[in-house]
Amino acid sequence: MIIMEVVYEDNHIIIVNKQSGEIVQGDKTGDRPLSDLVKDYIKDRYAKPGAVFLGVVHRLDRPVSGLVVFARTSKALTRLNKMFAEGEVHKTYWAIVKNTPKQLEGTLENWLVRNEKQNKSYAYDRERPNAKKAILKYRTIGHSDNYTLLEVQLMTGRHHQIRCQLAAMGCPIKGDLKYGAPRSNPDGSISLLSRRVEFVHPVSKETITAVAPLPKDALWQAIAPK
Repeated sequence: MIIMEVVYEDNHIIIVNKQSGEIVQGDKTGDRPLSDLVKDYIKDRYAKPGAVFLGVVHRLDRPVSGLVVFARTSKALTRLNKMFAEGEVHKTYWAIVKNTPKQLEGTLENWLVRNEKQNKSYAYDRERPNAKKAILKYRTIGHSDNYTLLEVQLMTGRHHQIRCQLAAMGCPIKGDLKYGAPRSNPDGSISLLSRRVEFVHPVSKETITAVAPLPKDALWQAIAPK
């Protein structure tokens, strides 16, 4: 049984901590998506008759955990879509990676080409046909004997961007076989967490900041800054 964890909610927005393995929206697998669980939660909690409105404004890859923002009203959905498109929603990720980057912090700029058949992106140093520019900033915030914890901020939102760019730097995310990790995580996750999200509320105009709890995995608990 999946226990849904709500991190923030009001009349217009609900922010949920997604578990690794969950899908945000329905796909060809036919598995029940997180969006359906959130609708059930809203219907039950607020005793709503009829269909519940819920807008999906962004997604996380299936093996990734952490914060997902949903809109509870059409007004919030329209405004959040615009805010995400214009980079007004600030998302911070934590990634446990193999190897230590040559520079402890920096900016990565690549051109990414998406291969639909493989469901994978490839990083290049210069522009090429069908490539999209990808920019992220990272800094080192933790270490264990074999792994490094990076804090990542996305400047663009590309397919598998963090996974692809960190791997291209020589630091594949722990458990991410698709991008060069030597072995999978026992639970099928990759060690990438949507840790923090901050934005101006689309209706009230207050600043909203939400932080995801760390996964219960022992390495996460050991490597994260206290």
